[in-house]
Amino acid sequence: MSKANRSQPTAIRWFRRQLADLGSDLLTAHRKMAEIALSPDRQMIKPGLAPDTYAEFLFRTSGPLRHDPPAGPGPTPGPG
Repeated sequence: MSKANRSQPTAIRWFRRQLADLGSDLLTAHRKMAEIALSPDRQMIKPGLAPDTYAEFLFRTSGPLRHDPPAGPGPTPGPG
């Protein structure tokens, strides 16, 4: 068996993993863009300004809040 034949499955696994990571990143980006585009604050005439009334503040924050990832370090990858 030549060296090229032994490394081919590793290369294929690497490519599949890269493709899966790309798909995951694209899905996450699509969800975030949809969330931003559909948020009540974006539907306002001047979305960058502070709300004038408490009722307007409640309307702007009525949608689901974005979940931010934890700021701490992630788990260390195990062997294999």
